[in-house]
Amino acid sequence: MDNSCSIKTVGVPKIHSPLDAVQFIEDNEYVLLNPVVKILPKEAERPLQGVSQHQRPATPIPFDTTNKKCFQKAGPRSRIFFDAETVQVGIVTCGGLCPGLNNVIRAIVNCFYYRYGVKKPIYGFRYGYYGIANKDYISLTPEVVKDIHNLGGSYLGSSRGHQDSKVMVDNIIDLGIDILVTIGGDGTQKGAHQIYEEVTKRNKQISVIGVPKTVDNDLAYVDRTFGFETAIEQAQAPILAAHQEARSVFNGIGLVKLMGRDSGFIALNASISSGDVNIVLLPEAKFTMEELIEYLIIRFKTSEHCVIVCAEGAGQDILPPTGKTDKSGNTVLQDIGLFLKSEIPKRLTEKGIESKVIYIDPSYQIRCCKANPFDAAYSTILAQMCCHAAMAGKTDMIVGSINNQYVHVPLLKATEYRKKVDKNGTYFQAMLDQTGMPEWLDLIRNRKGENQPEIASPEPKLATI
Repeated sequence: MDNSCSIKTVGVPKIHSPLDAVQFIEDNEYVLLNPVVKILPKEAERPLQGVSQHQRPATPIPFDTTNKKCFQKAGPRSRIFFDAETVQVGIVTCGGLCPGLNNVIRAIVNCFYYRYGVKKPIYGFRYGYYGIANKDYISLTPEVVKDIHNLGGSYLGSSRGHQDSKVMVDNIIDLGIDILVTIGGDGTQKGAHQIYEEVTKRNKQISVIGVPKTVDNDLAYVDRTFGFETAIEQAQAPILAAHQEARSVFNGIGLVKLMGRDSGFIALNASISSGDVNIVLLPEAKFTMEELIEYLIIRFKTSEHCVIVCAEGAGQDILPPTGKTDKSGNTVLQDIGLFLKSEIPKRLTEKGIESKVIYIDPSYQIRCCKANPFDAAYSTILAQMCCHAAMAGKTDMIVGSINNQYVHVPLLKATEYRKKVDKNGTYFQAMLDQTGMPEWLDLIRNRKGENQPEIASPEPKLATI
């Protein structure tokens, strides 16, 4: 398996780009994955060994980028591969809905038409890879897409599930498509790589370019995916409602379940942003019901309410597996939110503690809404970078952002693993500092044997009004 960060092309770009007044990017410009390095005094001088003092540059070369993981910088190229007069473009959106999908579709159509002068209507395949496999598509023009950025969901529709890559490539070739843009997450981009491989077997010069879409923000290497910031913003209202409900009753518990199957980025960031959350449950941090109940009892000694935010993938190890998979092959999860809603008051009652749980699940409300201004701008730029890469003949890659620089990431690298919350990272520590909860709920037991005060949220007890 090719594990490099090099970007493939369908051929040598020979056509002068029609773009004007832009800074063209060269193919030898790369962005380091990790720009932080430790420089030892001897290493800083090593590249200059044998060079006399007066011939050395004013600033010594601190380190060599050889063999460092880096990604090709995205942006318009001075020469392109595809002729705008004849190129045929297709777009497909797959997987779950996400804020910003329509912004991406609109920006792709507008960039191809207005910036590159593409003449042919763009094919928009309906309902994901199903549309390619069944030749179900509509024509997209600037007039058609002019207002879709004001809508949530996907203008093209979406779906999950496997489709035969051979059948899809048969139809792609039959329709004369030169550029296929795949908008989706991990599963979508794995499918895109299969399409690329089938195209390569047939020796066809078809560019396959992905735009990363996963509201969970769990795609490898890239800093963030579009829709993530909107999801954090949209989660604030349910968390606030849960807080107000919980503080209005004695021993009230506001419980909010947010998206995040394997990665808890939405729950983590939404909780930090809120400032009202006391307990955060993530897929990356295991807990037991005994530990959770014990911490709630400690919490109720200093405050008469508590707010819990849990990611949908949290606590799966304390629930029996469903034994089922969805159309995409993902394990069907147990509903941790409904489990906690019934189990928490039951266990507190067994300990003689009265409580009331207010449960809110805003998942579908969040993922189908219109993109906020940040995601609208971000998704638009990603779409434009996608067009630049495609017209230059790049293929088997996605566009993304690394260290605030837009880059090309090979599909095999982008789907290499699922990005997870770093429990040693800044944001996890910020959550601990914000909530006052211990890093591990079982630390409560360990600290009980020590002469230390019981752990409680720094939030002061509020008077009942």
